This record gives sequence, C-alpha cells and structure tokens, in this order.
Amino acid sequence: MASQSSSKLLIRASRFLKPYKKQIVWASIALIFTAGLNLTLVQYVRIIVDEGFVASSMASLGQAITGFIIIAVLQAIGTFARFYWVSWLGERVTADLRQAVYSHIIALHPGYFEANLSGEIQSRITTDTTLIQSVIGSSASVALRNLLLLIGGTVFLFITNPRLTTVVLVCIPLVVGPIMFFGRRVRRLSRSTQDKVANVGAYVGESIQQIKTVQAYNHQDYDRKEFATHVENAFDIALKRIKTNAILITAVMTLVFAAIAVMIWVGGQDVINGAMSAGELTAFIVYAVMVAMAVAAIAGVLAELQRAAGALERLMDLLHAKSEITAPENPRQFAYKPRGSLRIEDLTFAYPTRTAMPALNNLSVAIEPGENIALVGPSGAGKSTLFDLILRFYDPDAGAIRLEGIDIRELDPLELRSHIAIVAQQPAMFTGNVADNIRYGNPQAEHGAVVAAAEAAYASNFIEELPDKYESFLGESGIRLSGGQKQRIAIARAILKDPEILLLDEATSALDAESERQVQLALEKLMENRTSLIIAHRLATVKNVDRILVMDAGAVIAQGSHRELMASCELYANLAELQFSDVEAAPAGNGSATAAVVNS
Repeated sequence: MASQSSSKLLIRASRFLKPYKKQIVWASIALIFTAGLNLTLVQYVRIIVDEGFVASSMASLGQAITGFIIIAVLQAIGTFARFYWVSWLGERVTADLRQAVYSHIIALHPGYFEANLSGEIQSRITTDTTLIQSVIGSSASVALRNLLLLIGGTVFLFITNPRLTTVVLVCIPLVVGPIMFFGRRVRRLSRSTQDKVANVGAYVGESIQQIKTVQAYNHQDYDRKEFATHVENAFDIALKRIKTNAILITAVMTLVFAAIAVMIWVGGQDVINGAMSAGELTAFIVYAVMVAMAVAAIAGVLAELQRAAGALERLMDLLHAKSEITAPENPRQFAYKPRGSLRIEDLTFAYPTRTAMPALNNLSVAIEPGENIALVGPSGAGKSTLFDLILRFYDPDAGAIRLEGIDIRELDPLELRSHIAIVAQQPAMFTGNVADNIRYGNPQAEHGAVVAAAEAAYASNFIEELPDKYESFLGESGIRLSGGQKQRIAIARAILKDPEILLLDEATSALDAESERQVQLALEKLMENRTSLIIAHRLATVKNVDRILVMDAGAVIAQGSHRELMASCELYANLAELQFSDVEAAPAGNGSATAAVVNS
C-alpha cells in the first residue's frame, strides 16, 4: 500500500483520541503549566544575577531564591500531572487500538489470511502498538513540551533583546530544512524496519509451532541460517534508520549551537558596552539554550514520531482491510427454527489465486432435513471447498446455496454459522483447559452441560483420568492430547452447540482402530436427527449413510448407496477395491493401514 500523508494518518487515528477529551485537556493544562514555569524560572535567574550577585543585595537574593524554590515545587507537581495523564492516554489509546484491530481482523474473510502471514499480523498488533504507546505516552509529551518551550522561549528572547533574536530567526530555516528532509526518510525506513521485524516474528512462530517436524528432519541448522538472514535484514534496515536519525540530530544541534555562539559573542559586546545587563545576557543565553535544546529534542523526537507513523500506517492498513464476506444491509430471518434443509444450485467457484481452475463446477445437490450424506472422491474433487462455501467463508462465482429456501448470502453470516458445526480432520484446540475447549461451542454453557456433552462424545472417561479433570491445561494446540482425544473433545464441542447441520471433514482419518471405534460411536450419536455432510476418507465408515455423493473435478458424477455405486460408478468401485484390498492385506488390528487414497 502506498505511503499515506501524515495528515491523513492523523485524521484516521484521531478517532481513538476523541473519547478522551477530558484527559487530553488535563494533560494539555499540565504541559502548558510546566512549560510556563520553566520559562518563569529563567526570570528568577536574571533577578538573582542582577539584584543578588551584581548588586550584592542579600535581601533581593533571598527573595529570588525563595521564589525559585516555590516555582521548582510547582514544577514538580505539574510534571507529575503531565506524566500521569500523558502516560494514561498512551496506555488507553494503545489498548483501544489493539482491541479495534483484533476485533476487525477476526471478522475478515478466511481468504485474507491466505495472503497475509499470521505472525506478521501478530507483530502489528503487539510490536507496532507498543511503539505507538511509547510515542503517545512519552515522545509526544516531550515534543509538545519542547514545542511550548520553543515558542515561549522565542517570545522571551524578543522581549529580552530583539536584535539578538534575529540571529535565531535566521537559523530557523537552516534547522527546519534538515528536519523535513530526513524526517520523511526516517518514516520510510521505520516502516521497512517494522516489516522486517514482523518477518522475524513470523519465522519464529512458525518454527516453534512445527518444532517436532523441524527436529524430525534435522532442519535446525538450516532454520538457524534462515533466521539469521531475517535478523540481519532487519538489522541493516534499522541501521540505516539510526544513521539517518543521527545525521538529522547532528545537523540540527550543530546549527543551533553555532547560532548560540554568535549570540553570546554579540551579547557579550553589548554587556561590555553597557547596552544590556549581565542578568539580561544570562537570561537571554538560558532562553537561547532552552530554545536550542527544544529544537534538538524535537528533532530527536521527530524520528520517533516518524517511526510511529510507519507503525500506525501498518495498523491502519489492517484496520481498514475490507472483508469480502459481509452481512447484507437487511438480512433475512428464518420464519421458524431451521430443520437443516440444504439446496445447492448450479454452484461454480474458483479460488482467487486459481481463477482458471474451478474448484466447483455447476454442482447441484438437494439435501433433506436429517439426511446423512457422504462425500467421496479423489484429492482436489472439491469436497472441502463445498464445506467452505456452506459456511460462507467464500461466495460462489455462480449459483447459490439455500438453507431452508433462503440464499445464505441473504443471511447474516453469524446467523448462518449458528446453525452449523464442523468437526475437522485436525480439530482446533485452543490454549486453555478441557472445559474451555468444549465450551467453545457454547461459551454460555454451564458446567453440567459441558460434562453431558463430554459423556455423549465418549470423552468423559479419559477426561476424568487427567490430573485436573475438566480444569486440565491442554497446552498450545492441545499438544498434551492424542489425536483421538482431540477428536472427541471437538465432537463434544459440536454436541454442546447443538446445530441443525453437521459438517464432518474426515473426522476419523489417521486414528488407530480403538480411537476410531470410540470416535465413530461419538459421531453416530452426534449425527442423530441432524443433517450431516461427511467427507469420507475411509469408505468403510460411510457404507451405512443415507446417500453417497461421488465427486470429481468439482462436480457430482454419481450418487446412491454403497451397493448401487459399486455397480454403477467405476471411480467409486476402484476406490473401494483399493481400500478394502489394502485392509485385507494389512496386519490384523492395524485399522490405520487403510490406504489414504481419498482425501479432500
């Protein structure tokens, strides 16, 4: 995405600050208060020099010192208020930004995540928002405070000695020029840095998630080299940014302090000639140094602000990513509770990255309420794609899917999916305990309902044997469970949801004979009185369904019972012969040796 102007970014990001106008006011008051006290302190320095040191007046010196201490105490109180409210704003806006980005991306269509790495998205939500929090809660405060000191100091310079102040004004364009030139480059490099850091995070996450595969293939040395390449790329970009930032600060400080040297020279001559007092020159020098330090600080902070602009730009890209699957303006409602009637009419679909190869081609199927349908066919036949379309993860290029006679595109996706449950070949387990993972099907369910669902899924026996039973922690992706145990928890999750339509995506593949038997029993109970579509990996597990659909090249080429298809469909007969002959050839009891000929 093309780089956006800072003004556009600020407009897009300003909505996160709008709810906190009161806090912004308090922070602004504290900023103005502390900056004003800083400027006032210099006047006491002038009084101390002229009336205390030069005039040798102890009374005047004592009064000046007393005022100096009072202002210093007020300055400390103001600094506390400034730090508290600015930091509060930084933390609050960062929290809101994270919530907004997460809430948005979790609703995006699944196709978005096929083109964007999950680790890169995580980096934006964590690393980028942390950078923005640092800028809002610290750098922005420093910049605003120094901007006020710059303006106030310049005003006092004019009041103290207008002639000397012209030196400052002459130097301003010389200082602003490098800030504008290098600032843009810093922002571009900052975005590149964040992108490279995100790549590092994505690589780490992927390696850790697949650690068993990494070690099984002795891939550690290669991964170390690849990771080192990612890290070095990030370092190189960061180094360019640091060099640019260093040049900017060096140029600004050199120009500013050169101007101060000229001012001291001219001012010193005025003191010697009696045109101004020593206290006035001291105050002028202090103001000049204050202005110079303010400019230098702003130059340094500008680099951080540009980094934040790069991070904010990446977050805004996420926040304004468009979902291709949205609810209609006036979604239709069911006149009665759905019974599970599905009509698939002339369905055609090609993935956006493979438009020349339709995954489904004029597919039509009518499924009655409570009917159990098995989908079989070779890899790439379109079985899993059909599930994705039923769940409306994608919209078809042509044709329609109707639930109870209503085109699912006319329904709110949340309403549609509330009537469907899916049990996948590799069921998703989330970090948390057993009860949390079962309750994923119905977050409001009471513990008794969770236990009942586990019992119906034949999962209660192994759950009761876990150290903390339903409170047992499963680890990342359920790493502490076997494949069969994960499947039964996924089935319990579906039972707890109590859907009208059930999608089973090879739910018994890759299981040993005992686990398969238990999972099959659980599935039979789950499928009772529900419309069920089953992607069949093993034909032996679907011989007793109501109907078998044979799919090939995105179309249904035959349908019927197992017996009918054995006689009428050559593809089905060949698949069955291969599988059943493999089962006969396999060692006794090795139910997992069935050839994996049919998969989605």
